[in-house]
Amino acid sequence: MIRTAALAHIRNRRLLQARSTGKEVFYMAGGKIDPGESPVQALYREVREELGVDVAAHDELGVFECEAYGHTPGTALHMTCFIADLTGEPTPTSEIAELRYFTVGEYAAMPHVAPGSILVFRRLHELDLIDW
Repeated sequence: MIRTAALAHIRNRRLLQARSTGKEVFYMAGGKIDPGESPVQALYREVREELGVDVAAHDELGVFECEAYGHTPGTALHMTCFIADLTGEPTPTSEIAELRYFTVGEYAAMPHVAPGSILVFRRLHELDLIDW
């Protein structure tokens, strides 16, 4: 099982997604939780590493479980997701090729999507925080 912390950063009713260098799929910004690290600590570290900004405030959205995209079939993903405000404008770091904001429909129409991201998109839409 892969345990991660993920950022749900919303702007203009769209959700931020990041595409890593050398990959074609957009994922939630965030990453693996290191040994001895809490999900909140991982969120703050990963946002700083990937987006070059800090988390200003956060609320836990929930835990999402599904199959991990891009790993051996059957590998489980346990993703703790946080809705968060940032201290500045997120910008891609060396490991991130591109950042983009999506509605649910825009993301779902991509040729490749991450199951964990789809779960978060749906939850945020149910909460009326992002557009379809």
